[in-house]
Amino acid sequence: QVQLVESGGGLVQTGGSLRLSCTASGFTFDDYAIGWFREGPGKERERVSCLTRGIQSTVKGRFASSRDRPKNMVYLEVHNLNIEDTGVYLCARARTPICRPEMEFDSWGQGTQVTVSS
Repeated sequence: QVQLVESGGGLVQTGGSLRLSCTASGFTFDDYAIGWFREGPGKERERVSCLTRGIQSTVKGRFASSRDRPKNMVYLEVHNLNIEDTGVYLCARARTPICRPEMEFDSWGQGTQVTVSS
């Protein structure tokens, strides 16, 4: 059974950083593109990072994601947090191996809450 579980959320002050983890069971992260998403209060789900299959790590602005192959985990680091970063962060497995602006994800975790306070 395919399952993704996020962890590492919590309360963080503005300007700080955090690292979220995503653990997989039922499949190997290395075989898939993996996306990280954020659902802010009253906002649509937004993709903040995507790791193409075979890519070890990627950085886009304040967001960096990476794989730990031996542990079968994926991480998301967010730096210089601000209030707008508050939300539920989810990891998801993609249907296709290459990250593109428009792509589908077929398995999702439940998410982990991140709250940024001033």
